[in-house]
Amino acid sequence: MKQLVALLVVLIALPVPSCGGRTRGDRSTCVYVYHYGDKSLTVGQLATDHFTFGGGNAGARRLTFGCGHFNKGVFQSNETGIAGFGRGPWSLPSQLNVTSFSYCFTSMFESKSSLVTLGGAPPAALRAGEARTTPLRKNPSQPSLYFLSLRGVSVGGTRLPVPESRFRSTIIDSGASITTLPEDVYEAVRAEFAAQVGLPPGGVEGSALDLCFALPVTALWRRPAVPSLTLHLEGADWDLPRDNYVFEDLAARVMCVVLDAAPGDQTVIGNFQQQNTHVVYDLQNDRLSFAPARCDELVASL
Repeated sequence: MKQLVALLVVLIALPVPSCGGRTRGDRSTCVYVYHYGDKSLTVGQLATDHFTFGGGNAGARRLTFGCGHFNKGVFQSNETGIAGFGRGPWSLPSQLNVTSFSYCFTSMFESKSSLVTLGGAPPAALRAGEARTTPLRKNPSQPSLYFLSLRGVSVGGTRLPVPESRFRSTIIDSGASITTLPEDVYEAVRAEFAAQVGLPPGGVEGSALDLCFALPVTALWRRPAVPSLTLHLEGADWDLPRDNYVFEDLAARVMCVVLDAAPGDQTVIGNFQQQNTHVVYDLQNDRLSFAPARCDELVASL
């Protein structure tokens, strides 16, 4: 992601690290190995230090963090680190003991700064009545993850005939690049887009996206119509902006819907779908709120 500081919201629940050996000062050295859901890997040493948030010593907190010496996977050259914001004890919100946090990611195709807040009052954009709110759920088998009650998906005006039980395991994760669906749900979405878009199938060699269409020459000056995409959550509909689920390569004359299938039963709402959306996690009341926003303007307003 082209952001000043790339924040990947990864849901950390570190296994017990391995401690042994000695360093200067006769202190033990603790080594960690951690795998993320996108198959990336980080290996390094655990450390503690004082971090200051705000001004003066009152904002100083002692935090445990990892210093990665071997990192493999989808890490980008413009990323300076990973911050865990999950429910686990080693995440940043947990260590700071805050009751809320929020983020607002700018477009991955821009170099503008994104917003991250820890604690504090609800942002002005969410007080203006634009926000939608849905409960955050917990699952004892995956205690660090943020679960949502997804009830269904609509493409255009058609709500897919998929039973709610297929969305029972739905999480929101800003560390995941794009939204993934169980294979049968993805096939239903794929079929409905193919029926409504009315363009021949296309593709980009080497791309992981396969829900793609060949663009006509007229697309060079007029974007083709694309059906809307809505996630029906408990108490709130998330109407995704076009740029949050459609990618167009005009040079290759290809348009793709940015979704993917994954084995298993879990749906993951990733960060491509969350661009230019202010997302607030109310941990005290277990609620997630979201509202459309110009994230770079939110940063500038601080």
